[in-house]
This record gives sequence, C-alpha cells and structure tokens, in this order.
Amino acid sequence: MEHEPYLDAWGSLLRVQAEVVNRIERDLASAGSLPLTWFDVLLVLSDAPGNRLRLSDLAAEIVLSKSALTRSIDRLEAEGYLKRERSPDDDRVTLAVLQPAGAEALAKARTLYRAGIRRYFAEGLSRRELEALDTTLSKVNQRLRNEKDPR
Repeated sequence: MEHEPYLDAWGSLLRVQAEVVNRIERDLASAGSLPLTWFDVLLVLSDAPGNRLRLSDLAAEIVLSKSALTRSIDRLEAEGYLKRERSPDDDRVTLAVLQPAGAEALAKARTLYRAGIRRYFAEGLSRRELEALDTTLSKVNQRLRNEKDPR
C-alpha cells in the first residue's frame, strides 16, 4: 500500500489538538478557572450580537464538546454566567444570553487560555510557519464550508 502523506498530517493535527487542549484544560483547572467547554460557550456568546444566540446557533458555533452542551448550559446558568430566555420574535426559540458574571469569568480565563495557546502550540514556531499553517487550515475550512453537507 502506498504511503499517504495526508494521513500523517491528519494524525499529527489530531494529536496536537488533543494534547494542547488537555494542557490548557489542566492550566485552567489548576488556576480554579472555567472548564474549557464553558470557556468555549462563553466566548461564542461574547462574540455574538447583543451577547445572545439561539441555542441551535450556539451549538453550531462552539468548537469543543457539542455532546455536553446541554449540561454545560445548565451549569453555566446555575453559576449565573448565562441566562436562557425566550426569543421576543418567536416564543418557540430559546436564547442563551451572556450575563455580566460570565463576561467577567471569561475575561479572567482568556488570559490563561491565550498563554496556553502561545506556550503549548505557538512556541517554537516562527511567524512564517504560523502564517503558513493558518493559511493551509483556513483553505481546508473554507472548502468544507463551501461544500454541501453530505447528510
């Protein structure tokens, strides 16, 4: 069987992502900060117009565990970091709304998160290497977004 370089690249990407996420998760936990899945949810909400999103749109936007989203939202709401409310436009739609306590917790965790990305991912790579990697991964991402979902 012929060696396929794309399989090596894919494996490396998965291993790096898993290891960096694990290390950042450990750093956040050691500092008593947000779990990374909560960080992901709050980050998406902080970037959304009016700091609010439909739950279905939130699920589509988060990067990490979509399977644990409902549990995370329940816990984030219990902590006062977000609030669920009915959409004023459609009573059947539930929105997740970032609360001031969530924005504050996100701001504190963001410093650790950025430091973790720099330390575990970017350290040892040149600006040129990081830009090339970003260009390559953006190209794959754009192609996937432009394709029709095969489901």
